[in-house]
Amino acid sequence: MTRLLIAIFAILSVTCAAQATERTKQGFGLMITNDVLGDTHDRWRTGSFESSWIFAPDWTGQAPARFGELLELRINGDVVGPVNLATPAPFDRRYGQTLSFGLHTHFQPGLIDYALGLDAVITGSQLGLDDVQEALHTVLGGRDPSPVVLAGQLSNGIHANGAFEAGRRFDLGTAQIRPFFEVRAGTETLARVGVDLTFGRYGSSGLLVRNPISGHRLSAVEDAPYSGVSFLLGADVAYVENSVFIASSAPVQLEELRTRARAGVHWRSQAGTSVFYGVTWLSEEFHTQRDAQDVGSLQLRVKF
Repeated sequence: MTRLLIAIFAILSVTCAAQATERTKQGFGLMITNDVLGDTHDRWRTGSFESSWIFAPDWTGQAPARFGELLELRINGDVVGPVNLATPAPFDRRYGQTLSFGLHTHFQPGLIDYALGLDAVITGSQLGLDDVQEALHTVLGGRDPSPVVLAGQLSNGIHANGAFEAGRRFDLGTAQIRPFFEVRAGTETLARVGVDLTFGRYGSSGLLVRNPISGHRLSAVEDAPYSGVSFLLGADVAYVENSVFIASSAPVQLEELRTRARAGVHWRSQAGTSVFYGVTWLSEEFHTQRDAQDVGSLQLRVKF
């Protein structure tokens, strides 16, 4: 699998180099996802951020037809943990922290749009994201991970992580529906099918990038100017083959089926200031996870 991911990255790099047309920054997006913004607990999928920088020769309202013409530079961070950060239960998940750097491309040669890319994922205490978490807890309140939790956390490492998505949007008057198929391999190897439903103009002429935790799609290239409110719904189901976050050995066993259901609202002013908030229901990720959880996602754009 690692060789396959390296081959994908090599093909992507060579193709992009061959199409070395002058690229300029077309957009940027940042989304924060945290369970405090959802069910208000500090557990399991506790916090993450996703950031994307988009570079292309121009933007015409949809992704270009050619593979590798539009590039996305992506940086993601993620922290997972047990319910009790002081004295975790023996059958709860391990504490883990990851930071990834990726190169992706988006293209649409016909009715179906595609996204393909590779990330280098760094894991373990070498990142120091637990210090960031402790700083946030100092301001916002909450428990810090104990030495016992940190001692048993996901080990230091560097992993290759590949991602592919294909989807097609159907316009239904003022609404759009987009079924999609996704495959990920590396830190988590899975196949996913799902659907996104949008009421309003959000994303109709911009570029949306899927958040790997919540499934909400981050606005990375803004739509043509408009103002108003959009409502978003979505759901998907995944078959998960393996995960470095949940080892295949006892005491914690991976749930092979993983389901998400989400809803969100996006508001944009005439001046271009916008805010997106969404909530996602996440099914259990391991057998002894005592219930599902809700996480909230937030994106804010301010125009002066």
